[in-house]
Amino acid sequence: MAEPIRIRDMEQADIDAVAAIRVRGWQTAYAGLMPRAYLDGLSVAEDAAVRREFFAAAPPEVVNLVAEQDGGLVGWAAFGPARAEDGAPPPPATEGELYALYLPPERIGTGVGRALTDACLARAGQNGFRALRLWVLKGNARARRFYERAGFRADGAEEAYEVAGVAVPEVRYRRYKRQVLRARPAPPAPPERPGGPGKRPPRRPGGGGRGPR
Repeated sequence: MAEPIRIRDMEQADIDAVAAIRVRGWQTAYAGLMPRAYLDGLSVAEDAAVRREFFAAAPPEVVNLVAEQDGGLVGWAAFGPARAEDGAPPPPATEGELYALYLPPERIGTGVGRALTDACLARAGQNGFRALRLWVLKGNARARRFYERAGFRADGAEEAYEVAGVAVPEVRYRRYKRQVLRARPAPPAPPERPGGPGKRPPRRPGGGGRGPR
């Protein structure tokens, strides 16, 4: 019988395990959506190096959570202030963004993803966010169904994205809080980098969230 899922804040010691989850998740979830050679070339060591840099530099508004079960890490998620998008006005301070949510392929459908999502929603509410947005590949039907079951809805926004010459456009989802939450003050403008607030960067394995759910 599986142990209960435990959600906690991510620590520096978790980075290697998180990188392995991210890369395996990409290689599984995006098979058929992205070029196979690109997915096969993803490196856990390189991703871990990027994670260490981002984790050390993340402002306090960025929250990283991990899921533990059966003695190991079985998921990771990160959220924080919504990032600005090209050609759009800055998002309101009360809107957050789910940057990433990753699981090992064998944990999909076991409740880990929903536990992480619920934890992110709860913490986002505690931090004063009235809405949480995310971006997901348009062709990632399984992830889109997952988010829709969790109460997110596509809001009509789309963005072009290309990997190794192959178009993989994204769509934006949003979930609003039912209750009115205390607005938090806008954070100071952080460096523009993936994995945190600021302008949305070109997305890649070391970047913001649209990964396997």
